Amino acid sequence: MEVTLLGTGAPAGLPQPDCSCAACATAVGADARAATAVLVDGTLLLDLTPGAAFAAARAGRSLTGVRQVLLSHPHDGPAVEVPAGLPQPGRVPDGRELALLTGHRVRAMAMDAGGTGYAVTGPDGQRLLYLPPGGAPAGLENGSDEGAESYDMALLDVVGRPDALARLRAVGAVGPATDVVAVHLGHDVPPGPELRRRLAAAGARAVPDGTTLTVGVYEEVPDVPRRTLVLGGARSGKSVEAERRLESFPGVLYVATGGTRGGDTEWASRVAVHRERRPGSWRTTETCDLVPLLAEDGPPLLVDCLSLWLTDAMDSVGAWDDTEWASGGEKALRERVRELTEAVRSTRRTVVAVSNEVGSGIVPATASGRRYRDELGRLNAAFAGECEQVVLVVAGQALVLR
Repeated sequence: MEVTLLGTGAPAGLPQPDCSCAACATAVGADARAATAVLVDGTLLLDLTPGAAFAAARAGRSLTGVRQVLLSHPHDGPAVEVPAGLPQPGRVPDGRELALLTGHRVRAMAMDAGGTGYAVTGPDGQRLLYLPPGGAPAGLENGSDEGAESYDMALLDVVGRPDALARLRAVGAVGPATDVVAVHLGHDVPPGPELRRRLAAAGARAVPDGTTLTVGVYEEVPDVPRRTLVLGGARSGKSVEAERRLESFPGVLYVATGGTRGGDTEWASRVAVHRERRPGSWRTTETCDLVPLLAEDGPPLLVDCLSLWLTDAMDSVGAWDDTEWASGGEKALRERVRELTEAVRSTRRTVVAVSNEVGSGIVPATASGRRYRDELGRLNAAFAGECEQVVLVVAGQALVLR
């Protein structure tokens, strides 16, 4: 099957009319996107948008051979003039299958937020999944047969609904060989390199309007880094960046190294904010015993954070007392850090770890404070040395160091 993306943007397009945000202001050239519409083998049109005929012409395609137009959005949207010779748009009822004379089969899929998803099987058996903006398949966790075979290509709202991609991965509908292409792109993230970076971390990509893709052909998509360290200062956005990297994957284990602090209401409030923004499918464990977790097989780990792990490790070796530090505490801490970095080196799990970058601030006034600063710098450097990707977050902006 050949798929031509006549548009790849959100329903309002990008830039959005009368929007003065930075993302819209910089969405020019290849980063400008019309509302998403997909032409399959020149015979099936998924979503009719304003200017579809002109978009097809710009892409070197024609709509004259289209025999079926299907709508996916929760509502039919504003009135759109149907080009001459094009059939009236329609919608397949959820769970029903439509067979076209061209040999294509289209099955309608129920969504959790309205609209209709379409699973298209080509004459030669290639499988394409197309989901509406803001939607994820409903009922996948209830014994759905979606995972019986992976789709060759999936077109969905990766930025707006990363959990949809996680659900599809959980049942095997999206596998390692699936070409995941982000559509319905709006101004949720800046266009250009930042959009590409975020999508690459999710194992997805974006293409310009007018691109024609062949379903089932291998595409060079950046591999998802298996080990990532996210550094940043206080309230820099480092935890949000780390969480965003794994929100499109199922079964993530969130490892909280801070534990609980009885009677500290401010700390409890911080913990609650973190929990509320995590996907509901994630599990949480509170521990500083990271080595066994890294040695086990299992779903991705998000460790937040190494700074608190170091505090616990320094507590355990008596690092705050000069005498204990000199008489064996320093050596014991070095051994703890070595065990951790070796576990990171040998782990088979996907790991995203968060740590504070404190070496650029004011020099601590106490010997123990300076000791902690120095040891955290050494820990960060050792951990980073075992990671495929290292990211520094400053004022909410991620700078890829490796």
